[in-house]
Amino acid sequence: MSNFNSDGSQENDGDDRGELAWNEFDWERYLREQDGAVHRYLGFYEAAHGDPERIDTVAAKMGWGQGDWSEDADAANPANDGADDDDDFDDDDDEVYTVHKNPIFIATKAIFLGLRQSWEARALDGSQVPQPLAVALLVSLNRGEEHAVQAIHALDFGDYAMAVSLFKRSMSALNGSLALLNSEQAVQHAVVGPWRDGALPRMFDLREIWLRVIAECRDELDRPVDEEN
Repeated sequence: MSNFNSDGSQENDGDDRGELAWNEFDWERYLREQDGAVHRYLGFYEAAHGDPERIDTVAAKMGWGQGDWSEDADAANPANDGADDDDDFDDDDDEVYTVHKNPIFIATKAIFLGLRQSWEARALDGSQVPQPLAVALLVSLNRGEEHAVQAIHALDFGDYAMAVSLFKRSMSALNGSLALLNSEQAVQHAVVGPWRDGALPRMFDLREIWLRVIAECRDELDRPVDEEN
């Protein structure tokens, strides 16, 4: 896949771990480093606000080229900048692939993280945001993220048809979020209205990312079996 490529990740999911034997501490450390990649993406993304090509701009800053993004462990791991002296762990980490290194996963989680954090900062104060709207939007955002993460897992297993179905569910949830924000109550609200103006481009970016992946999945599904041999 050209831009948000996950092709091949499903082949590496188990094999790349080889004889790796990590304990709970090792895995916790690994997961924290992958959390760092999400925050790194979010930092680049927020800085690219106003850039009409921000999706591709941020991908380039993350080191994700036109090839197989998911195998670029260094780009997805901001902790590998020399601060860690545990060379053995770093060497193993470079060779390990989990869904947490999938660029689509990182981008999706990061954009949702930005949306959720900024909304929660307002929604927790009942005097700022109507509580029914606050809860409904959080539920809708969480539903969209959950379906998207399931879709990315399907990609890693090479089940493109299931991935398409799950991404469609993600977009349905996203449409629900947009409907809430496009209500007269939200548009005219003194706090919600300005937040909505900043949130809409981010939601459309999520849709754009998922539509790209859906198109690539359908190309894979339409490819004659003979071409794969």
